Amino acid sequence: QVQLVESGGGSVRPGGSLRLSCLASGVSLAPTAMGWYRRSPGKQRELVASINLGGETKYGEQVKARFIVSRENAKKTVVLQMNNVKTEDTGVYYCAAGSDWDLPETPNENVDYWGQGTQVTVSS
Repeated sequence: QVQLVESGGGSVRPGGSLRLSCLASGVSLAPTAMGWYRRSPGKQRELVASINLGGETKYGEQVKARFIVSRENAKKTVVLQMNNVKTEDTGVYYCAAGSDWDLPETPNENVDYWGQGTQVTVSS
């Protein structure tokens, strides 16, 4: 049974940093695409960042130049480094994985697995 287990998250002040990690278990190989979505209050779930086995990345417009996604294929982990966070970054962050080369900007059937979500709160 495939599971995505997230760690990190919590509360941080605007301008601060936070790090989220996700481990894929129950798979013999790292998924092709791994990354993060978030659901902010009053909004639909949206793509934050995606990274594939070749290391190619894709970011949501709202986090470009602030967040960095990375992965260790041997360890089947994906990490989201959140820098210079803003109050609008508040939300539940979900780890995701799929067999396509990229995760879609809007969640669809191409996302094969989901983590349970971890809360990130940015507040002064």
